[in-house]
Amino acid sequence: MMLLHVQRIAVPFEYPVYFTESVFSPGNGDLASAIAAKEPRRRHRVLPVIDGGVAAAWPSIADDIARYADAHAERLSLAADPIVVPGGEAAKNDGAATAALQARLDALGMDRQSFVMIVGGGAVLDMAGYAAATVHRGVRVVRIPTTVLAQADSGVGVKNGVNAFGKKNLLGTFAPPFAVLIDPRFLETLSLRDKVAGMAEAVKVALIRDARLFSWLSERAPALASGSPAPLAELVRRSAEIHLQHIATAGDPFELGSARPLDFGHWAAHKLESLTKHRLRHGEAVAIGIAIDTLYAELAGLCSAPTAAAVLSTLEALGFALWDDALALARGERDERGERDERDERGERLCVLDGLDEFREHLGGELTVTLLEDVGRAREVHAMEERHIVAAIARLRERAGKRGARAAAGAAGAARS
Repeated sequence: MMLLHVQRIAVPFEYPVYFTESVFSPGNGDLASAIAAKEPRRRHRVLPVIDGGVAAAWPSIADDIARYADAHAERLSLAADPIVVPGGEAAKNDGAATAALQARLDALGMDRQSFVMIVGGGAVLDMAGYAAATVHRGVRVVRIPTTVLAQADSGVGVKNGVNAFGKKNLLGTFAPPFAVLIDPRFLETLSLRDKVAGMAEAVKVALIRDARLFSWLSERAPALASGSPAPLAELVRRSAEIHLQHIATAGDPFELGSARPLDFGHWAAHKLESLTKHRLRHGEAVAIGIAIDTLYAELAGLCSAPTAAAVLSTLEALGFALWDDALALARGERDERGERDERDERGERLCVLDGLDEFREHLGGELTVTLLEDVGRAREVHAMEERHIVAAIARLRERAGKRGARAAAGAAGAARS
């Protein structure tokens, strides 16, 4: 006789996202309130982990955090001086950095009621969040994202992870943060390149979820491309809110299925990051990935030519280049570091196409790719025709060549005058 018991567990998650300013100013109580929200009468141990790029741009940040803790000593206690970790994708590529942080959490006796306060860009949030999630099966995390990309997208989500075995985010967990605090002042010290790169995720979520936001992005593209603070802060807020709404209402916050609409444009983006050894910023690669998939949708008859043209024009108006030579790299050719792809026996197929297989593997199950039908309306497909992908890439190369020729002609004309 067989006995069967079906176990059901429902675990609600709730975390606040603060849109605040000067988060470490002693007079701003948002951080202390966020940490003490569930146990207001306790004094909570906090270990700050700071992105090296943030520490360089804000030399006083360690002192600012110490002064803040002193001003709120009834609720906060620093477990140790801040730990500064490498910023950018290097944080996720170095397994030793993750292990060192895990060892430090253990040495300090950080328990499941303690807090790791992560101040940095998306890669550092990912790495330090992964380290915290794997110590005691989860030390509490407060995120303070400091880049456009992290504030508008990844910093408000429920994922973390590190790169391993040549694959992006191969190791990771789903671990909702305890709280997120978004401070637009951190964007002041970003380079224009990083400000622009971060906007790609706002374009992505607008295209699949909110036509009004896409219209707003198109109308304000010149101001955004120049890094103007006010529209940039609004972009961050609106994009973050849509991402939060999607996570809460789409029915699959921990991605148990094979569909991931928020990864629109990402199958190619992840592969381009790898092919360029992360010379391309994540957002820059996402913009190219969006362009490829949008042109693919047009070629496959899913979306109209005017829709595709509007998407590409808006991306370019924001400051994105939609071509990179890594798109033309085929098996057997040497990449930008002179390294040969050893899989050339399989033919001269474009290397970026391997991103589809890697994307399916990361998702699990069947391949599921989100494509546009119109701005604000998307469709999931389970197969992509390589001939349309190759044709889309060829059109991007042709488009880049024409833009370069126009720019050269304009420069020559200016020189003559």
